[in-house]
Amino acid sequence: MAQNRSPLPINPGKGLGFLLLGGSLRDVLVRLKTQPSVFPVINVEYAPDQPLFAPINLSLPQNGLRLRFDGPDQRLRLIEVLDFSKIPLTYKGTELVKIQENEDQTELPSVSGPNGPTFRHVYSKLFGPTFAGEYYPSSSSRDNGTYILSYPGVAFSFVVQRWPRDADFVSVLSSPATSPAKCLSIFSGSSWEDARQDLLTRPCPHPRSLALAGRGKESCPDEIEFVIIKGSGQLEMRRRNSPNFNLKLGETTQQDLVASLGPPDAVYRKNDRRLSIHKERTFSHSDNNPLNSESPGQFGAVSDTDRSSISTATDYSSPDDDALTEGNDSLAVECFYNYFNHGFDVFVSYPLTLSPPLNPAAKVPSRIKRGDDDGQSKDPVEQPLPGNQLVATKILLHGNVPGSHAFNRHRRSRWVLDASQIQSPNQALDSETPFFDVRDALKDVWQNSAIDDDGKAVTQRHMVLNRGWGDSPGSSIELLGGWEESADSVRIEGASKAALGNTDLYGFPGLLFEVLKNDAISCLTVY
Repeated sequence: MAQNRSPLPINPGKGLGFLLLGGSLRDVLVRLKTQPSVFPVINVEYAPDQPLFAPINLSLPQNGLRLRFDGPDQRLRLIEVLDFSKIPLTYKGTELVKIQENEDQTELPSVSGPNGPTFRHVYSKLFGPTFAGEYYPSSSSRDNGTYILSYPGVAFSFVVQRWPRDADFVSVLSSPATSPAKCLSIFSGSSWEDARQDLLTRPCPHPRSLALAGRGKESCPDEIEFVIIKGSGQLEMRRRNSPNFNLKLGETTQQDLVASLGPPDAVYRKNDRRLSIHKERTFSHSDNNPLNSESPGQFGAVSDTDRSSISTATDYSSPDDDALTEGNDSLAVECFYNYFNHGFDVFVSYPLTLSPPLNPAAKVPSRIKRGDDDGQSKDPVEQPLPGNQLVATKILLHGNVPGSHAFNRHRRSRWVLDASQIQSPNQALDSETPFFDVRDALKDVWQNSAIDDDGKAVTQRHMVLNRGWGDSPGSSIELLGGWEESADSVRIEGASKAALGNTDLYGFPGLLFEVLKNDAISCLTVY
């Protein structure tokens, strides 16, 4: 059982203690993991086949809590207290339930299940009168049922043995036929009946960052709601309250990043060239084909993706890493700006290439060329251009998909491909779209470029990347496949976690997708 701790205040419609409705899954998990003595067990419960659509639950069995997040945005929508004997609660300074303690100051375990507050205590001393709630008859018994007593932003569940006809709810709930509350729910809405209709989709009144919720608007940068990928290196970042930020690959400087997004949470010095071999292969006559060259021929152009999102990113570099950069001035200054709370990493380097458009109908130069004294341009070069300053050249948008190796390193970043550039007949192409739908749409856009010189269709290839050979997810989090009441729930521990590391890399001009086996997009690199 968790150690004794200070009571958590109930804030209807807002949260429970430091747990605020609207908080991001990553933010809440990070905060819980900083208090292992208080929250010793954290279970992440999700649907393996639909990790981006089904709700995600954080179960805290030693604390009697369950936190429910929506799948697409991963924001806290519902806080449930399932066992009042395991966590002290207060409302406006008044204890909800008096928890007994042994002589050694340890909490007594519940003898007959959750021991919640009585209806009289809730209705008379704590929250006061309210409107009639809802009664749900039990499916297994004709007499028993559950009554939901609802207030704005908070509700209590009571088990009622029988519900007489024409009886008012106050008389029934205050009678011996009604047991103490078995559950407390905190949500955003005027009542539970109102909130349950769109609990997982209604706009959140509070920010994702717990730190941002407790500070003034001027103290830290506004959070990014989602990113619109416009092609040709242009990304529009929609913010919660502030004006949008337009990031332009090849132009946005380090100073621009810090001014608009704030200082990075960490800086990682790039020194990984493990995929660069694919840049140096001998090009054949079909390599002018964008689809063929980009997949996998251009994987070398984004070869840094497999270290930036895996590394701890707390150190600038190790001595061995520094040895790799000797004699290479470009590697010595290239780095990642890790924005864990925004959900992405920005790669800062010298600009050597211009980003391609989403749609090949918009033609742009493919590379920056160095000019002669007579004004004529030479062939493309791989060395930093004289006089150029370091700018953002790539951005990695992380999906924070449950079950992935990179889970909980970044907040989930949501994005959408500009509909004016790429159109899909059935849906918008965004971070929740199954990858093969995105792939089919992109192949349609580039279909005229997917034919080789012999008139044959080019088959796009992919690479397999094993993330599990490096660091592993935090051992204090147990990943559960399925739901807590599902018979086929799988507890992923030890060697079985290696299966989480296998991902596939698919490349298109300017885009690199890292895809899990369930077709969810784990990371999108735009370059």
